[in-house]
Amino acid sequence: MTTIVPTSEEDQFLAVVRFTSQLAWADAGPEAAEPEITRLCREAEESIVAGKWLELASLMVTSAELVSSKISEKDLECTYTIICSLVKNANSPEDVLEMVKAISSKVVQQPSDKASLRLKILFNLYNLLDHPYARFQVYMKVLTLAVEGKVTEYVVPSFKKIDNFLKEWSIDTKDQRQLFLAIANVLRENKSLVKESLNFLTKYLATFSNEDALDEAKEEAVRAVIEFVKASNIFQCDLLDLPAVAQLEKDAKYAPVYLLLKIFLTQRLNAYLEFQAANAECLQSYGLVDEDCVTKMRLLSLVDLASDESGKIPYASIKDTLQVKEEEVELWIVKAITAKLIDCKMDQMNQVVIVSRCSEREFGSKQWQSLRTKLATWRDNIGNVISTIESNKVTEEGSQASSSAATIQGLGVR
Repeated sequence: MTTIVPTSEEDQFLAVVRFTSQLAWADAGPEAAEPEITRLCREAEESIVAGKWLELASLMVTSAELVSSKISEKDLECTYTIICSLVKNANSPEDVLEMVKAISSKVVQQPSDKASLRLKILFNLYNLLDHPYARFQVYMKVLTLAVEGKVTEYVVPSFKKIDNFLKEWSIDTKDQRQLFLAIANVLRENKSLVKESLNFLTKYLATFSNEDALDEAKEEAVRAVIEFVKASNIFQCDLLDLPAVAQLEKDAKYAPVYLLLKIFLTQRLNAYLEFQAANAECLQSYGLVDEDCVTKMRLLSLVDLASDESGKIPYASIKDTLQVKEEEVELWIVKAITAKLIDCKMDQMNQVVIVSRCSEREFGSKQWQSLRTKLATWRDNIGNVISTIESNKVTEEGSQASSSAATIQGLGVR
């Protein structure tokens, strides 16, 4: 196997061009190959002398992709390491962006060929860059390659750093949309990361306001609703009030999808059963299983009962609301506790559930207002406690001072 052995900073680029062109023309015979190899090397040398690094990068990456399937992973990595180093020679930020576009576009063209190595090449290119937006462009190519090359497991850990990346890249809303949607698509490939996928899909939808062209987000809004309804372990979301999702309510095709979301976030089992009776085909078309939907709605209905200010739920109310047998009531309470939807105690003697905490099905303006009221009440209560403590402290100090004065006065008389 031919190996690249660079001898100087300038020769390494020519070595790559010669190496790849020789392999590309190997089957053509010496008479046809030699002129082409010479031409390519001459073009590369002229670009080096003239400092036309973008042209050189385009030439080198095109040659490298022509032979990528013929060489070992080690040689391909070595080839691209040299090609990627060209970004350090760019004459301007604009050239950096163009060079990154040329290189990364070629790297992802054959995702099924050495996919994990291609990811490594892109990460190496990313680390060579100082230009924030160029880094963002490379990262987007990484996400594309991860999905198309079926190597998503290598990029998922980086999602924990997205907030830091956003600060570094300083990208606009449009680019943020592309990023959040691309990440959601990566996560969708892993069935165990549905919650994380929905989280980034919600971030994507949240970038749209009423002033934007909401049609762009319509399909993804439907996808988010269906993902939420399908997920057996997700019981809360903030989709309902988002403009990108709210538009579905007035859409002839997708109005039932919005109504379904509204039922799962604000209503009880009886509302779902009515919906199911009228829209059975709609549910089936989105791959929703009625039995699974009923199970989730029973748990959500129990949460709704638990949110009552009294903090007590009669067993009879649970039986009627969840439409279950009397002997199944405690089973559903245990299911809700296991899912961490409520904290409670079962008073079997009095046939009531005493609730100490319950989850919110959505957290919109109403819930924020409720939280604000509770915090204000707690603040006032704490203020009253502090005032009482301070008053008692002053009274106690006054009593001690009076006692000390009396003692001193008595000593003076003697």
